[in-house]
Amino acid sequence: MQPKTVLFYLKGSKNSNMALAITAYGNKVLREVCDEISSDHEGLQELIDNMWETMYDTNGVGLAAPQVNKPIRLFVIDTEQVYENMDEGEDRDDLFEDNKGIKEVFINAEIIAESEEGWEENEGCLSLPDLNGEVERAWSIEVAYFDCDFKKQTKTFSGFTARVIQHEYDHTEGILYIDHVSGISKRLMKGKLSKIAEGKVAPSYRMRFAK
Repeated sequence: MQPKTVLFYLKGSKNSNMALAITAYGNKVLREVCDEISSDHEGLQELIDNMWETMYDTNGVGLAAPQVNKPIRLFVIDTEQVYENMDEGEDRDDLFEDNKGIKEVFINAEIIAESEEGWEENEGCLSLPDLNGEVERAWSIEVAYFDCDFKKQTKTFSGFTARVIQHEYDHTEGILYIDHVSGISKRLMKGKLSKIAEGKVAPSYRMRFAK
């Protein structure tokens, strides 16, 4: 993980047998506004467990349910691992503002406030392998959500953690980070996007391509 490159995965793969296939760009589910769920949603805990396994297998720092072909408002993030893998110094202090990241499940999340202050950084996505682009995000956000025990939470997050939350929250709204890049960057991505949609990529993890 390079401090100035905010890609939503880390290098390597753990190849867990429990890992689910990542939904690739081109699948309709990535463009759906996802449904809210209740605490008795069938198979919820198993899905959460498998999402954690999938995220770590692909060395991601966040994963949303539509990325495993489930159009529901659920995502998991672990920015603690990013903090721990960064060298001590100015970049880590700037990105984490004296906190050490979080490991959390977000269910039916809603961003209820955003700071006027923003920052632009490089993002990538497991659903769009071998691709990245500059995205501007709010520096801090206030989020209302249910945690893994379905307890209502309202918390403020900032820096890198806020960026990851915004990225994963976008997935539950049918939005991809490429929707935020400049027009020129989007045009330059066109060829690679077509290859991903056609399944002409070979990432180190399993993917579900559009038929």
